[in-house]
Amino acid sequence: MKTFCGRANPTTGAVDWVEESEEYDYHQEIARSCYADMLHDHDRNEKYYQGIRAAVARVKARGEKVIVLDIGTGTGLLSMMAVSAGADFCYAVEVFKPMANAAQCIVEKNGFSDKIKIINKHSTDVTVGPDGDMQMKANVLITELFDTELIGEGALPSYEHAHQNLVQEGCEAVPHRATVYAQLVESELLWSWAQLQEAEVEGARLVPPPAVGCCSGAHSVCDIQLSQVSPHSFTPLGPLCTMFSVDFSKPVSSAPQSHHSQFVAQASGRAQVVLSWWDIDMDPSGTIVCSMAPDWTYPQPKTSPWRDHWMQSVYFLPVERKVTEGEELSLTVCHDDYSLWYSLQTHSQQHSQSEAGLSRPCCTCQAHLVWTRPRFGELNDKLRTESYVSALRSVLREDSVCLGVSDGSLLPVFAHMLRAKKVFSLENSRMSKQVIEQVLEANSMKGGVELLEIRPEQLTSNDLGGEQISVLMGEPYFSTSLLPWHSLFFWYCRTALAGLLQPNTTILPCSATLHMVAVEFQDLWRIRAPCGTCEGFDVTPMDKMVQQSLDFRESREAEPHPLWEYPCRALTQSTAVMTFDFTQCVPQQQIISQGSLPFIRSGRCHGVALWMEYHLTDDITVSAGLIGPISKQGDCEWSRHRKQGVYFFRSAWDSSGDGRAAVSYSFTFEPSSGDIKMDFTVESQ
Repeated sequence: MKTFCGRANPTTGAVDWVEESEEYDYHQEIARSCYADMLHDHDRNEKYYQGIRAAVARVKARGEKVIVLDIGTGTGLLSMMAVSAGADFCYAVEVFKPMANAAQCIVEKNGFSDKIKIINKHSTDVTVGPDGDMQMKANVLITELFDTELIGEGALPSYEHAHQNLVQEGCEAVPHRATVYAQLVESELLWSWAQLQEAEVEGARLVPPPAVGCCSGAHSVCDIQLSQVSPHSFTPLGPLCTMFSVDFSKPVSSAPQSHHSQFVAQASGRAQVVLSWWDIDMDPSGTIVCSMAPDWTYPQPKTSPWRDHWMQSVYFLPVERKVTEGEELSLTVCHDDYSLWYSLQTHSQQHSQSEAGLSRPCCTCQAHLVWTRPRFGELNDKLRTESYVSALRSVLREDSVCLGVSDGSLLPVFAHMLRAKKVFSLENSRMSKQVIEQVLEANSMKGGVELLEIRPEQLTSNDLGGEQISVLMGEPYFSTSLLPWHSLFFWYCRTALAGLLQPNTTILPCSATLHMVAVEFQDLWRIRAPCGTCEGFDVTPMDKMVQQSLDFRESREAEPHPLWEYPCRALTQSTAVMTFDFTQCVPQQQIISQGSLPFIRSGRCHGVALWMEYHLTDDITVSAGLIGPISKQGDCEWSRHRKQGVYFFRSAWDSSGDGRAAVSYSFTFEPSSGDIKMDFTVESQ
């Protein structure tokens, strides 16, 4: 049986559905999973083990047999902890078949197969009785069903069903409870991810459409490594509020609910953003706590545990509002069975809030469906905007006929504001076209840019009113791009449009370069590192399964990561390894680049970071990767707007930094597919 998988195609700017073997989807999910991250999370594992020991002891103290239900067992780790702590039997439920198979191997390898039964089902399909999956109901419920938002993986419906059907009344639960915290802040940085802000072009203001400004925005959570957002980037307007708790040892409801927290504003400012995280108490007394708080809440930030499977949440209020120090406020959180959202009221408004507050907000302006949050941040980046405006100013003339090729881009609007004779823009979707139309209308420029919902290869001279293009421009940005070089779709567009360009057409950007640097990650290496032994249990079958999945396809590919969230040190210099000349059409032959970079700093090299830089003109460059010089210690500052590529080495390499070892690289750009194949080796002299 075959399966269809989506793959970004840089030659078409589309996601192609490629037929793969039945195993591919499984392999891809395993290869990109965060199981290794969880196994390396010693704080999480240690707290679970302590909580499990305490729960088993409490049941034994009552003179009862300990029957455990472990929902979402993964590797079977928590079930093995339970049996080691003295549980009599454990039912371990795992819905993902490859993972259930791995758990079975791990349980057998550790000698627990007589006391742990792996059930490859969704927990809501598990049956109890003489002929059921479970012989009897459990009196200890162990789960790891949480995500960054706590309930986003369906924890509430799973708990609700378990209490109704699978566990005894008054059961012990590990974790025992979860508590959600939130803090109201003002943050220009974070708010720039939610709303289009004013821009200035040649002294004229470009204002956002009214519909965008009053839109509630995308309802999905913004989950990030909040530890990498400096406290200097926001102003707390209130204290850290305890919003609500869920006791997992008692029946749980998945019905929509709302909770309120009253407080007095600690500062005056603009209420824009809610920062949120949660912790879990592994025992009823709350002495064993696993916290998701960012590192800047710790007296010693370096002691905070790092984890990528649970991060922190950023929520954007439907509209910003001014608050005054000393004002009485009420922060409301609502949730359904899978997601949370926040709103702010004055103390008096809170009592009159209607049930409408329980309805989940959604985007009504379409902009939040067209532009991702990093894309909003990119469009609002004033320095970046100035680079593009300066570049356009240097190439535009009164008789310029411009064509923009980027998804939902403001460049064509800028060109019109800079008085180009005629401006066209190719839009990839009806929705992005309508969003740019809103921008034009809000600024009394309706008709100033002719928006064409036409693919580049289908564009004709008639569509351009017989005009020939004198300036072809792009950021470039395409919504289907996953890896940095997928934006080379601009080059393929330029090639398809060659017949419509004037002989001396200006191409902006005129070229792009692919850059690389070998790095040591502070923590990100954990997501791909084998674990071996976890809390005394042999989990090597999991390591082997992940490696087999990587070998299936992924090990020779880079993967996208927003490196501003994942600190790393450069162990080599950064260098441009490949150049793409947009003034020429895409060549038919391969572009091949080979070389080596010596290690100039000591450290453990985990892989290579890759990014694109766009040369708008000979002297104006925009980087989608490093945005500043590498420090003497090797610290890197990365763009927040785009993801960079990361190529993990199969095993880390310890560098002495004396220049006698180097990373050798080989890149091959294949014009027929738009892919860049790459290979790296570390060589000692």
